[in-house]
Amino acid sequence: MPPLAASYSTPAASYSTPTASPATLAASFQGARFYFADKGLSDDSIHDLVKQKLANDPDVKGGALEIDVKDGVVTLRGKVETDKLKQKAERLAKKVNGVKKVVNEIQLSTK
Repeated sequence: MPPLAASYSTPAASYSTPTASPATLAASFQGARFYFADKGLSDDSIHDLVKQKLANDPDVKGGALEIDVKDGVVTLRGKVETDKLKQKAERLAKKVNGVKKVVNEIQLSTK
């Protein structure tokens, strides 16, 4: 198989991409969000986006919540202090691109 390389020219500039090994190409995709034509975002990407959205929220602080994703369906588990936080976590998860449904199994913690 020939190495991957390309060159592009425009009147103002010339661009070329270096030849890269398959290992180098694979390493460059680590952490990338993958879209599939028939499914949208991958479950792993959805998981990462939901986790980030919950963790960045100043009220929910979702680091302690467990997130499972299967075919775009997000299941939330764990404990929060109020029903308001439980509902907010669900709303935040629903806002993530690629989420088809949220199953909210979050429980209220007893003080």
